[in-house]
Amino acid sequence: MRAGRRPTIVVHTRAGCGLCARAEDLARREGRRADVRFVDVDSDEELVRRHGVRVPVVELDGQEIAAYEVHPGDIRRALRRARWSR
Repeated sequence: MRAGRRPTIVVHTRAGCGLCARAEDLARREGRRADVRFVDVDSDEELVRRHGVRVPVVELDGQEIAAYEVHPGDIRRALRRARWSR
């Protein structure tokens, strides 16, 4: 992550997915100091091919940090590492 730039969290989700809803809530809560985006994988054929049934997937600045069961610590640790790596 470049200095002065907010990290970007992207959560790849699917409608009707309970684990996805939990990951979205965690990303909103843990990512208060980040830009958080949500992407429905079913909206893009390439994402459907790439992810299949493997959702949710959480990325921080383009790097996957968690999939399926997302825990608060996953996002928190990744954000902390990103801050220290500047």
